[in-house]
Amino acid sequence: MVVEIKGQYEGDLRVKLTHGPSQSVIETDAPVDNNGKGARFSPTDLVVTSLGSCMLTVMGIVAKRDGIKFEGVSFRAEKHMSESPRRIGRIIIEIYMPTGLTDDQKKKLERTAHTCPVHQSLHPEIEQDIKFIYP
Repeated sequence: MVVEIKGQYEGDLRVKLTHGPSQSVIETDAPVDNNGKGARFSPTDLVVTSLGSCMLTVMGIVAKRDGIKFEGVSFRAEKHMSESPRRIGRIIIEIYMPTGLTDDQKKKLERTAHTCPVHQSLHPEIEQDIKFIYP
């Protein structure tokens, strides 16, 4: 499947992105520590955001397929940049899981999260600290 995404430099380190199929628009800014205003998600913020969103999405697919209650699941993420080279060095993701899951459901959902396409696409040198938090 091919999805077209267009980007337009708007000046002042801001880029406008348009998702082809839906025409939805987001903008990015350079972060404050890299000459920007930090008024929007930075491109590297979107990488970390994409990881959390992807993990929840694929777990949601499995939960829906298998009749597992999954509503209200959320995540919290941290992005830690390395300085040389400047890149994402560490990602921390905390996924807040629902109550009432069996041990088998927990294992299935956690395994699914680790197989999401974004997780599989990240460079192996990026440290990923992923925690599943159960009530």
